[in-house]
Amino acid sequence: MINLLPTFSLLRLSRIFLTMTLVISSAAANAGDSVFIENAWVRPTSPGQDVGAAYMTFNSKQDVKLISASSDATKSVEIHSMSMQNGVMKMRMLENLTIKAGKPYKLEPGGFHFMLFDLKKPLAAGQHVNFELTFKAGNTEFKQLIKAPIKTPAETEDRDHSHHHH
Repeated sequence: MINLLPTFSLLRLSRIFLTMTLVISSAAANAGDSVFIENAWVRPTSPGQDVGAAYMTFNSKQDVKLISASSDATKSVEIHSMSMQNGVMKMRMLENLTIKAGKPYKLEPGGFHFMLFDLKKPLAAGQHVNFELTFKAGNTEFKQLIKAPIKTPAETEDRDHSHHHH
């Protein structure tokens, strides 16, 4: 007599695994669709300068955390805040950024920004920098790739009129 119970259990387990994979994939896809990145730009550097800065605006449909950033132009990207205290500029590294649903979060000169350390080459206006941003929504992590143009601050004056969704 052939015992069909182990085959049935394996088939059932496979179906459960497939269903769970689809649910997790769907949640990750939905999370990834929830963050819109606009007005991304990187400040040009001078020859020999090995530190740069990048800016952008995040809009999210749900509460998320930006937990890391990397770039092809540099060895290290850090999230920084900058503030003035008693006439002294203070800058500090942040572990992550919390982005609240429906509230734009701006990385801009004089405020929150990305610091690009150990640049591989000078950043010249007219070129671009690729970033990989890692977000977390609940227990789900997802990544977004963006291409940010290198622009002088003067070139970004009209940035609120051009919206780029990535």
